[in-house]
Amino acid sequence: MSEYARVVTFDADDAALDALVAEIAGSDGAPEGVSATRITVLADRAAGKLVVAVRFPTEEALREGAAVLEAMSPPAGTDIRRVAVDEYEVVLERSAS
Repeated sequence: MSEYARVVTFDADDAALDALVAEIAGSDGAPEGVSATRITVLADRAAGKLVVAVRFPTEEALREGAAVLEAMSPPAGTDIRRVAVDEYEVVLERSAS
């Protein structure tokens, strides 16, 4: 069975990136209504880019989780702007070794 991913790209300064990572790391898991299996945060600090990929076990869970995530606000007092939201089916994942 396939998993699904919601991938969001942000323009963010270092303070916004650190605040978002701290908020995610300090939580007790995914927000209520988000049945995610994994979250990955990627950063290119020099370019001011941040990518957050959230994995879901089913397409329905992706739709439900996306609705919750859409309603969320970025950490207060940060300079962050969402520039893209994409959704994917995970068709292959394997170890590189």
